[in-house]
Amino acid sequence: MSGGAVEATSGDGTAASADGPARLTVAARLDAVPISAWHWRITLLAGLATFFDLYEVFLGGVLGSVLTEQWQLDSDGKALLVGAPFFGMFAGAVLLGRAADRFGRRPLFMLNLAGYSVSSLLAACAPDLTWLIVLRVVAGIFLGAELPLVDTYVSELLPGAVRGRFIAVAYTLGFCGAPVAALLGGQLVAERDLLIDGWRWLLIFGGLGAALVWVLRRSLPESPRWLSAQGRHAEADRIVADVERGAGLTPTPAPQLPSPEPDSKSESGPEEGESTEKEAVVAVRELFRPPYLRSTVMLWIFQVLQTVGYYGFGSLAPLVLMAKGHDVVHSLTYTALSFLGYPIGSAVSILFIERIERKTLVIASAAGIAVFGLAFGTADSSVAIVAAGVLMTLTQNIFSNAFHVYQAELFPTGMRGSAVGIAYSLSRLTGGVLPFVGLAVLDAFGATGMFAGCAVLMALLCVDVALLGPRTTGRALESVRG
Repeated sequence: MSGGAVEATSGDGTAASADGPARLTVAARLDAVPISAWHWRITLLAGLATFFDLYEVFLGGVLGSVLTEQWQLDSDGKALLVGAPFFGMFAGAVLLGRAADRFGRRPLFMLNLAGYSVSSLLAACAPDLTWLIVLRVVAGIFLGAELPLVDTYVSELLPGAVRGRFIAVAYTLGFCGAPVAALLGGQLVAERDLLIDGWRWLLIFGGLGAALVWVLRRSLPESPRWLSAQGRHAEADRIVADVERGAGLTPTPAPQLPSPEPDSKSESGPEEGESTEKEAVVAVRELFRPPYLRSTVMLWIFQVLQTVGYYGFGSLAPLVLMAKGHDVVHSLTYTALSFLGYPIGSAVSILFIERIERKTLVIASAAGIAVFGLAFGTADSSVAIVAAGVLMTLTQNIFSNAFHVYQAELFPTGMRGSAVGIAYSLSRLTGGVLPFVGLAVLDAFGATGMFAGCAVLMALLCVDVALLGPRTTGRALESVRG
């Protein structure tokens, strides 16, 4: 079946609705536009915002190591501090991911950054551990849908032939947040600067930076694919026409279609004129029916397992090094050097993310994470620690970029935000529980035992994707099915 025939289906993947031809036209026109400055601007603005999501995630381990002595944190206190944003992100990914399908991609982009900026600045004023944890949970709520929204939004605007490469560019910018968090933590630890504790400046940096990106993001358009799925064809056509003119093309207007009667309904799914809320409800239900059930099961299992292998290192690395006997300053220095692999790996992935089938790339890089994780867990010298850390983080971000592109390709426009957001929420919930389990395993079995457990889970992830994951590379979004 051609990609066009699939795009003509309704949001729930069944019979075509009356607005099918207009949807097809928007999708085909977007995929046909040559890459221009407009595509780069969209990608860069998306990438700048992912910086603060990832900065916040990796900041947990930094704060845990910095405040252990200052606030006399026990194991549970450290685990709560590291896991707090993940619990908020779990709720945010579910609620705000669904809201993006109902209200649009752009409004949620703006809400996410504004909420994070305010809560991060308030967290910088936290008088004790309780308030700091509460405010980091709130910050996590607003950041919960940020990465799934980036995946959804950029994938809906970029042609299929370059979609993976441009999402990788966005995440390359974002993953600069990891070494920055560790580097700033190492420089500000146990220091006072401008009359306040240095760790508070880490939160202020995140809040003010997000506010600046919020201002820049105000120029982002809504996703034409989403507008068309809601029956708002004139708005979608105007945006696509602007993109075409920016690339030096003559716009081709979408066909004008009559609106159905207000009471016109179809059990096959929402049609033009039907409420967005109705479409969102139908979309979520359809996740558990063919042809999407297989992809849903694969992605839910995947998100739980990948969190352990990915965030298990990033959020706990400073605490693992302290458990090995390194002081806080050296731990953060080694962590910052190891975290350089995140942006490097993301940049490396740009070279071949469109040349290797996404499914294959996810499996191969997951295997690499298991191997280099074991090397990091057994390393003793500073050189071995940093070398294993860089190789692991480099491989992690080849893996991360591949799966962020992959998960956004598995579902149609009408359910993409909900499907990716709900699946990603499982990653965030696992991330919240992970510090409690990870630190307990670290205390009982040491770094080697902890990373051996991670390696087993990454092996299970490879089996999950190999058996249940579809092929997606280079295919139109409308032609991928589980």
